Amino acid sequence: MRPIERGEILPIGDYEAIRPHFRARVIAEKRPRRVEFGEHFAVLFENRDSVLLQIQEMLRTERITAEPAILHEISTYNDLVPGPRQLSVTMFVQIPDRELRERMLVELAGLEDSLGFEVDGELFPARGPRPAGWIAERTTAVHYLKATLSEAAVAAIVGGAATVVLRLEHPRLSLRAELGRATLRALAEDLAAS
Repeated sequence: MRPIERGEILPIGDYEAIRPHFRARVIAEKRPRRVEFGEHFAVLFENRDSVLLQIQEMLRTERITAEPAILHEISTYNDLVPGPRQLSVTMFVQIPDRELRERMLVELAGLEDSLGFEVDGELFPARGPRPAGWIAERTTAVHYLKATLSEAAVAAIVGGAATVVLRLEHPRLSLRAELGRATLRALAEDLAAS
């Protein structure tokens, strides 16, 4: 999948004019791409549109107009765009209660190395870079991860014949969630385009 280029980023004023329509379209695209599993976890399968929305929203919210800062945001968020044969996800630990969340983030240290995708029985681990300030004794509430699939796994997903299971295997918990048809269709479109 092609990274976001500078020429695709609109100035804040121009973005404001199209924002309601653009946001509504991308949010609708995100629905089948978001998978909740277990009591406290969700993943969002990223693509070019989700990343472009994130960049535009960050520039808008932070009122970023300086060219070096714009280029920094593009570079940072382009890391989420899946490459060839990749699934790219943002994994969220969703615990509203602050005290419980802090305790669980310590108990789930190493969570960032626990996610994978099983495609017709073959497991593909999802991994990502450690965030700034990462410490081994604690995890974070948001993780940016990618899994690189085999050619056979890609062909099975694109062909609509694959069974794909999201797996979280951590010493403190084990979760599985089979991806639904709408999610698999979205992933098949992404993989076919890359």
